[in-house]
Amino acid sequence: MGRVAIVTGGTRGIGEAISISLKNAGFKVAAVYAGREDRARAFSEKTGIPAYKSDVADFAQCATTVAKIHAEIGAIDVLVNNAGITRDATMRRMNRVQWDEVLDANLGGCFNMCKAVWDGMIERGFGRVVNIGSINGQAGQYGQVNYAAAKSGIHGFTKALAQEGATKGVTVNAIAPGYIDTDMVAAVPAPVLEKIVARIPVGRLGRADEIARGVLFLVADEAGFVTGSTLSINGGQHMY
Repeated sequence: MGRVAIVTGGTRGIGEAISISLKNAGFKVAAVYAGREDRARAFSEKTGIPAYKSDVADFAQCATTVAKIHAEIGAIDVLVNNAGITRDATMRRMNRVQWDEVLDANLGGCFNMCKAVWDGMIERGFGRVVNIGSINGQAGQYGQVNYAAAKSGIHGFTKALAQEGATKGVTVNAIAPGYIDTDMVAAVPAPVLEKIVARIPVGRLGRADEIARGVLFLVADEAGFVTGSTLSINGGQHMY
């Protein structure tokens, strides 16, 4: 029997690629989504992967959804925290709602989902958590103080939680994607996107399946000595 994996934001973009890659590798996958029921339905029909509607920013919903997945598919072995939103604005224009929404979804969602699966992973002596951060959490980005703060927080969250799971067979790692060819990046105005691509040494946007490839490495049974790490997949745009 394959291990059970949850992918948040798992029906579109990077999350869709991760969900499909995990299924193809033999995992039993549950994809969590918050909106766009039409896209989620189409995703499930195409892939055979069940989709569960849940707002990762809602602590109670996360607990309920994880319990439902556990009952219907099995105990959770792998959690990929991929769900994220943007509410871009400069500090002069950003309001508190825009700040809270991004922090609650992007960073709070990691806490909520980890809290829901953590005890089970510890008790069974195995777990793999992968948190999807961002190059903008490493290097910052104009007009994204909320997003950059949340993604930077994910990297710190990862390092701290990794220490709690290290002796229990539970690893916690992060991936920091650069600019990937997804709907979110497609929304960037063309002149701005051209400037971004010009700063990427490999000369192109990344592909969602390239992020999924990194996830597959980190969630493997054989990756038990990798924990507290951030894997940067950004075409060389940011090195440190």
